[in-house]
Amino acid sequence: MQTGNVTTPFGRRPMSLALVRRQQAIADIKADKSVEKWKVFRDTSAAKDLLGISSNSLAVLDALLSFHPENELRQDTQLIVFPSNIQLSLRAHGMPGSTLRRHLAILVDAGLVVRKDSANGKRYARKDASGDVENAFGFDLSPLLARAEELALMAQQVVTQRAALRMAKEDLTICRRDVRKLISAAIEEGAEGDWQSVESVYVTVVSRIPRVPTIADVTRALDEMTMLKEEVLNRLETQDIEENNSGNDAQIERHIQNSNPESHNEFEPSSRTEQGGKAEETVRPLREPLKAFPLGVVLKACPQIGEYGPAGNGIRSWRDLMSAAVVVRSMLGVSPSAYQDACEVMGPENAAIAVSCILERANMINSAGAYLRDLTRRAERGEFSLGPMLMALLKLHGQGGLRAG
Repeated sequence: MQTGNVTTPFGRRPMSLALVRRQQAIADIKADKSVEKWKVFRDTSAAKDLLGISSNSLAVLDALLSFHPENELRQDTQLIVFPSNIQLSLRAHGMPGSTLRRHLAILVDAGLVVRKDSANGKRYARKDASGDVENAFGFDLSPLLARAEELALMAQQVVTQRAALRMAKEDLTICRRDVRKLISAAIEEGAEGDWQSVESVYVTVVSRIPRVPTIADVTRALDEMTMLKEEVLNRLETQDIEENNSGNDAQIERHIQNSNPESHNEFEPSSRTEQGGKAEETVRPLREPLKAFPLGVVLKACPQIGEYGPAGNGIRSWRDLMSAAVVVRSMLGVSPSAYQDACEVMGPENAAIAVSCILERANMINSAGAYLRDLTRRAERGEFSLGPMLMALLKLHGQGGLRAG
């Protein structure tokens, strides 16, 4: 068997160290090793994307294998095939000569075959007196035998990845259906809240899914859709609990993102002359709300939030800002409960401002969720104001002459 010898290509085709290593690897094939040639071809076909070859390259490889007379590739047999380009073209479904030569070079570069060129570059076999092939010049199929196990593992990897992608797509389809129907039910049945903003977040997540998604694209969309589903369910559950606990108490304002049945506000009588009054009387929060800021100032201090406006059209209203904050909250990994706590303490507009500020400094913050919870606790104690954060960001963006509030 004429394998294991390093030979250089004929004519202008260059030699490379990678080609030397591939030819040397042929000499290391274990004695008596054999493999069914069409099994190797099937594994190679499955792993074509990992190998960087196309279907046309596989058609040429299929044609080369068809010229090997036996069904197995064995270490102790002749593995060099020497068809002419005309013969190869016919077996490759009439592939043009220029295309054939290009895909032969691709197979060599991929390490699936090795050229063994004669002195004049022709492909032929020299036979001995008994008619057996003594020496042959053409394409050596030994790399397929040497890499049989590797190609099988690559094929299995592709199969596993395809299965994972299929399962992820199924999970995304189910989650997407759940969110769509939950939002529709909330709107149709008049559930309290700005469900149009929630729907715009849903549309934004869906619009970012490519037409031919990868496993990474599907996983990212599934994570975002799962968090959105949890938020929708949390809002519906919160509304049910509030309706059961508070009846028709219309004096307590509820917002789309600040319902939290687990939090308790401290109350005092409405005037100093009513100390000791009953809890059912008109009351006000002991903690004053954070100061509101002009939307224009917020957008100058936090320009990145504009990229997440509904349908990519920027931020034009407080509703747009709150909708974008929900998207950014999911992207930063902030849990729905952390954001709802911030809305409860700061108010939904100021919570959206806080998320916008965190987005601007995301590369300097280890955990956006923990940071937002810390701001919420400080705001609850009256120790935090958004003004200094906005002023610092305005100075950072060269807008130091503006006032934050």
